[in-house]
Amino acid sequence: MTSPLMDTYARSDLTFETGHGAYLTASDGQSYLDFGGGIAVNTLGHSHPHLVDAVKAQADKLWHTSNLYQITDQHRLAQRLVDASFADRVFFANSGAEANECAIKVARRYQWAQGKKDRMGIIAFQGAFHGRTLATLAAGGQEKHLEGFGDPMPGFTHLPFGDIDAVNQTIRDDTGAILVEPIQGESGINLPPSDFLACLRDLCDAHGLLLIVDEVQCGMGRTGKLFASEWSGIEPDVLTTAKGLGGGFPIGACLATEEASEPMVAGTHGSTFGGNPLAMAAGNAVLDVILADGFLSEVNETAAYLWSALDDLAHQHPDVFSKPRGKGLMIGLVCGPENTAIVRAARDEKLLVVPAADDVIRLLPPLNTTKEQVDEAVTKLGNVAKTFSND
Repeated sequence: MTSPLMDTYARSDLTFETGHGAYLTASDGQSYLDFGGGIAVNTLGHSHPHLVDAVKAQADKLWHTSNLYQITDQHRLAQRLVDASFADRVFFANSGAEANECAIKVARRYQWAQGKKDRMGIIAFQGAFHGRTLATLAAGGQEKHLEGFGDPMPGFTHLPFGDIDAVNQTIRDDTGAILVEPIQGESGINLPPSDFLACLRDLCDAHGLLLIVDEVQCGMGRTGKLFASEWSGIEPDVLTTAKGLGGGFPIGACLATEEASEPMVAGTHGSTFGGNPLAMAAGNAVLDVILADGFLSEVNETAAYLWSALDDLAHQHPDVFSKPRGKGLMIGLVCGPENTAIVRAARDEKLLVVPAADDVIRLLPPLNTTKEQVDEAVTKLGNVAKTFSND
């Protein structure tokens, strides 16, 4: 039977019926350990009781009114994000791509309001992924994503990720902002030099540019801090987040300083569904857990345990896996065999992982993963490695 769905996904044949914690149960009753997390979305795993209770309670009261009216929990979630970050203002959307669209508009509108109407250019980086809208595809600049959609939206210059000299040499009179992922997720969990964000901050300050950090994948505690850019000790002007913020419920957010966001007045941007009561209930419930005392310390402790086990795994099977890279519970393993083959073999072991680039698998487990679940996942990866190993 022909599917009524557009054929835009290379889906496996698996169908999941239920999920609890780090586990999913398929329609045939078999259980899978989920270390893909809906691609870094299921921050607290599946069916976390506090998140479920919060969304159920809100669903019994009110789903949607639009932003024509005040939404109490929208103010509350925004204030909590502001209190926990550099930001003064928040715009809520439905996805990471929408959050990045907002960030792009904030940057351009800011320069326009400064009387610098020609400063619409944005420096971005090769290997980036910022979303699937036409603007965010242009910001990512990857040919495989742009093919067939006409000329990309102008205004983006793409430089090698981590090359601060190239950035310095490329800033021109029409440059208005720099857009960067602290850790590139889709292209293989790539990290820049440790001082890269700090150097970008300095260049933005020197030239009057806005620094935008895309934390759609690496934010919300994924790296052991609320936002990955905190590890560099810098504060951006604009930050985008999504994925883990809703713990599985669609939500995106664009955070900005007062100065950067001031020109975004009524009518300059909007969203019908953005910030609706159900999404805000989910976001607030996620923050209840992530911002609780000791939670991120536990994330870092679990991450250290997982990294040590993966180091051992790579040492035992160097022809299959390289040493892990990334930060916290955002981990990439370079594969000797084709990464899609590794993903399939892991699935046969009832372990779910996510491919990236051409040769990397991503491990993106729930932030509340236990050490016992880490042991289980690494054992399964060890079994996978044995099927490919030349030893």
